[in-house]
Amino acid sequence: MKIWTIVVAAGEGFRFGGRKQLAELAGIPVLLHSVITASAISDGIVVVTSEEDIEFVESCLKNIDQFCEVAKGGTTRSASVRCGLAKVPHECETVIVHDGVRPLASKKLFESVIEKIKDGAEAVVPVVPITDSLRSVNGKQINRDEVVAVQTPQAFNATLLREAYLSNEDATDDSSLVELVGGTIDFVDGDPSNLKITVSSDLLIAEHFLIGKKSV
Repeated sequence: MKIWTIVVAAGEGFRFGGRKQLAELAGIPVLLHSVITASAISDGIVVVTSEEDIEFVESCLKNIDQFCEVAKGGTTRSASVRCGLAKVPHECETVIVHDGVRPLASKKLFESVIEKIKDGAEAVVPVVPITDSLRSVNGKQINRDEVVAVQTPQAFNATLLREAYLSNEDATDDSSLVELVGGTIDFVDGDPSNLKITVSSDLLIAEHFLIGKKSV
């Protein structure tokens, strides 16, 4: 089964104060952690980045053993995934989409979504329970047992994902678009340490997790 991974890393990082995907984490750019992990389970990787960062990202990928492509991103996340998908070979059977600002996603997590696809799932999403109390903006309390937090990497049947992205719809996550075309979403257990770098303090937390993994 041919597997390609799209690493989405074209955001502006307004809350972070800069391009968080290029910030240094343990001596290398944040996005490179995801690329290195994905390279262990992928036949090829597409990194989607902003036009002004293409040259820098290409230089970062020179020492990656797996075949890598770089694509110019769009104005929204969904547009960026479309750009990445255009670089994926048509013979590819499974596409993984991963946020380049989730540098701590483990190889085990990548493998868990792939295994579900191999077992016949159309789309697989890692999720984690909500631990905080939730309330809607109108003041209504939400039962946290009825909701989960969605993570990446998300794995898809390539044909279904291409169909989903034929539309011009936008979504904050790829499985939402797959559902719009009738796809069925399966879940696997996510990882609480698979944090998304959003603000600068998240880098310190990520560094802490990396140090912990090395000491085990």
